[in-house]
Amino acid sequence: MQTFFGMILGALLLGCGVYVYDSMQTSSVANGEVAAANRTIVNWDVAKADWNALQDRAHKDWVRISSK
Repeated sequence: MQTFFGMILGALLLGCGVYVYDSMQTSSVANGEVAAANRTIVNWDVAKADWNALQDRAHKDWVRISSK
């Protein structure tokens, strides 16, 4: 149980850390040469689209399963 909890906690800390790092990188104006050096780790637009697709699919599957 402790191992499972540690894995979940580690994944959450990693996700939060990457989000904080990326938000600090994009908070300043990044134009020209600086933009290449201060790129974000995660493409958040793609991550949001994937998350929305996952939510939509889960909702459709839940409706399909619960209607039986």
